[in-house]
Amino acid sequence: MILTIHRTQLEPDIDVLEMDGRIVLGNDAKTVEWKCEELLKENRKKLIFDLAKVTVLDSTGVGIVVMCYARVKKAGGLLHIAGANGMVEQTLRMTNVDRLIDLYPTVSDAAGAFSAAN
Repeated sequence: MILTIHRTQLEPDIDVLEMDGRIVLGNDAKTVEWKCEELLKENRKKLIFDLAKVTVLDSTGVGIVVMCYARVKKAGGLLHIAGANGMVEQTLRMTNVDRLIDLYPTVSDAAGAFSAAN
């Protein structure tokens, strides 16, 4: 299944990338990187990766998520992950990504956390 990414905006300054499919080695992982870079070029700095519909996250996918986090942080922004479940959530926790990037059960929880961070 090819990864699809749908971009939506919450409030005036929060962007959500809703992902559906697999974040794995190849074009799928690169697509996540490109979308993240596109948002940073637009000076968007509050990002949520909605992974509720992601079914597989391999080591390349984990690396891309961490790299996006680092780029967003370097630009002075924040990245939250919402909706990760099943194997995807287990992979994020097993690789300790959850210690680096905050995981939230829903997009609204992740969006609310931006207000709490200010």
